[in-house]
Amino acid sequence: MKPAEGSTVIGKSVVIHGQLSGSEDLYMDGEIEGSITLQDSRLTVGPNARVKADLRVRDAIVFGRVEGNVRASGRIEMRQSAAVVGDLFAARLSVEENAVIQGRVELTQGTNVSQGGATGSAATSPQVSVATTLATPPFVEEKA
Repeated sequence: MKPAEGSTVIGKSVVIHGQLSGSEDLYMDGEIEGSITLQDSRLTVGPNARVKADLRVRDAIVFGRVEGNVRASGRIEMRQSAAVVGDLFAARLSVEENAVIQGRVELTQGTNVSQGGATGSAATSPQVSVATTLATPPFVEEKA
């Protein structure tokens, strides 16, 4: 996985405790505990990342581990190595096989993530509760 050109890169040896915010795309491959706010930008959580933070972003691409809620005004992409323990709120969600979500998924249209949640009624906000891997390994029978 290579960071997008023009992105800020935080390497895998960097440890941050506190709040991180900005207005440009960020590739995070280190460790952070706190919060990340990129309202108009994309966050990529690299495969080595260890994130214990609530995320508020335009778009999120997750390769690593996130412990915390993820709120995206656009899209959340979870790649096969992704693991999220927390609730997901987004307009669109893409999940590759073997990605793991432990938490609630709420897909909404017209969500204002800066207000802390979905707007509208439950009828326009589909919700899915997930507590296991979305893509399970193939069933294997043992031969006697």
